[in-house]
Amino acid sequence: MTTTPPATATLRRLERASGALATKSVARMDETLPWFRAMPADQRSWVMLIAQAGIASFVEWLRSPGDAPRLTTEVFRAGPQELARSVNLQQAVELVRVTVEVVEGEVEGFGAPGEQAQLREAVLRYSREIAFAAAQVYAGVAELRGAWDARLEALVVDVLLRGDVDETLLSRASALGWAAMTPVAVVIGAAPKGHPEQVLDAVQRAARHAGVDVLAGVPGDRLVVVLGGVEDAMAGTRPLLPEFGAGPVVVGPTVADLGAAGTSARAALAGIRAVPGWPAAPRPVFASDLLAERALSGDEEARHTLVEDVYRPLAEAGSGLLDTVTAYAESGSTLEGAARALFVHPNTVRYRLRRVAEVCGRAPTDPRDLLTLQLALVLGRLADQG
Repeated sequence: MTTTPPATATLRRLERASGALATKSVARMDETLPWFRAMPADQRSWVMLIAQAGIASFVEWLRSPGDAPRLTTEVFRAGPQELARSVNLQQAVELVRVTVEVVEGEVEGFGAPGEQAQLREAVLRYSREIAFAAAQVYAGVAELRGAWDARLEALVVDVLLRGDVDETLLSRASALGWAAMTPVAVVIGAAPKGHPEQVLDAVQRAARHAGVDVLAGVPGDRLVVVLGGVEDAMAGTRPLLPEFGAGPVVVGPTVADLGAAGTSARAALAGIRAVPGWPAAPRPVFASDLLAERALSGDEEARHTLVEDVYRPLAEAGSGLLDTVTAYAESGSTLEGAARALFVHPNTVRYRLRRVAEVCGRAPTDPRDLLTLQLALVLGRLADQG
């Protein structure tokens, strides 16, 4: 391209026409881009201002065409950053393309004889710079959005751990696209060594690879992950295990949505505190499998669960079941010993043990379940005395 700038009269005509060219560009967008027609009026008006700023910047550059176009993101600052959240990069390139087509089609009418080819070449050269500037803007917005989302995630996790679930939590979750996420489960383990941002980036990458939606935070030395839209919380946790530090990982109960996630978070947090009481605990382990350890460590919710979900159903099913569990445990988990203590046939003991498992979901023949049953009976009897 020649380094000679267009005539002053040409530049003046282009400058005066920048508003009309922007208006025509927006009208063309409305005709050819269905998604643009569906945009709210305020966002469409911002596009108009950006188009006008771009044309004005083009005219300014034409005054010194020998210089390389040193276009930064100034053109796009005519609109709010929120616009980049509503219009993706591909759509922004379409807007640029339409504007360039309109300007290219009109530019010959503004040029003096011999300037038309020069102006067309300048439009194409400048349009490339506009496209690069758009990519730069979107890269910056993505970086800011990533940092902002990470801060929001940390706030959501902090609220869940503190138990202050309210409308603020739900609005923050909505900004992260979690407003309607269901079901939800909270997973807690040790955080690995490294900067929290690197830890969370690794968690998000692993979650994307596994097709799992997560919110995550690193409060102190713990990594807290909120699983969303996963019916099987244990299966959803396993692909993320390498991102936790050494030690146990506890999975809280699955709840309906984020508004109820405080229950899952409290259970998982109580579980991570109590899990040292079970050195052979699997990794990951459900918080519900740690009810005995949680109750012994002072978790009132675990104690309440043992009484209401284990002891009460057995008591209501008949004293024979409670007595059978006690006799079975005290006899060293033998059918014959329990039968002698109860003065019944071993088959009766076997039947009652099956009934215990049916009624409360805990099988006395399993050592872990038997421990939970024994503790539930102690707590339940104490509660009845109180």
